[in-house]
Amino acid sequence: MTALNRRILLTGGIGLLGAAVITACAEPGPSAGSEAGTGPQDGADSEAGAAMGHVHGIARDPSDGVVLLATHYGLFRVQDGELVSVGPNVDLMGFTLASGGRYLASGHPGAGSDLPEPVGLIESTDQGESWSVLSRGGESDFHALTAGADRIVGFDGELRVSTDGENWETLSIPAPPVALATAPGTGAIIAATEAGVLLSSDGTTWETLETPQLMSRVAWADETTIVGSGIDGRLMTSRDAGQTWSASEEPVGEVVAIGAGLTEDGSVEALLVVGSTVLRTVDGGNTVEQLA
Repeated sequence: MTALNRRILLTGGIGLLGAAVITACAEPGPSAGSEAGTGPQDGADSEAGAAMGHVHGIARDPSDGVVLLATHYGLFRVQDGELVSVGPNVDLMGFTLASGGRYLASGHPGAGSDLPEPVGLIESTDQGESWSVLSRGGESDFHALTAGADRIVGFDGELRVSTDGENWETLSIPAPPVALATAPGTGAIIAATEAGVLLSSDGTTWETLETPQLMSRVAWADETTIVGSGIDGRLMTSRDAGQTWSASEEPVGEVVAIGAGLTEDGSVEALLVVGSTVLRTVDGGNTVEQLA
């Protein structure tokens, strides 16, 4: 059974208790091999993809359950299978959700924006309708960005951490991360790098996890559950904080953005962007549902 023949469900109706966010960058990380599937819209640019450009991040807003896409042309909401643009034109290279309903992002100002170049760390408190600079405006473009209960971590060529979004400390990491994610509750940080998947409790010391293959994107679903995209296009899931992994039967395609959370019945939900297609799976990638 090939990836193109796998069952694509076109139904909706998703409940979520919480979400973990991953931010992806436009520059590719460890790339999928030529044999990997490219998803249900293989070789075709959709109208939605043209509107969004590159998708850099995907998340579900826990306040209303809406799926968010951080893209080259700003923020989009997925509503009833359609993409709805929100707020100004900002190239959101990094994107994550923080406590208190805040959206955090980084990247470059778009046409008509009065944000600096690069924008540094920006914040929205109105679900993406407007953005303001918190810090490092004109200095940082965080291509990887994540936030936990007590810290924000971003990579702009250096790994930086802040407890207030304004003052930053530079940390070391064995290899540059292409994606970062923070576990809800524990605050553990996971990084997808060309040297492997790295795990840290605080961002200061790192261990390399034993994984079936390199991963290009990673996300936490809860304190112990990690979802990642392997370089062969398969979806990887760990329920024990990265100690053991299971893989989807077939590739889902080359994932450019990933998010994860738990459904009301405790299933692991993964949100994926493959090409310009937004997908959802609750069985480790063995079946996928197209959201947009």
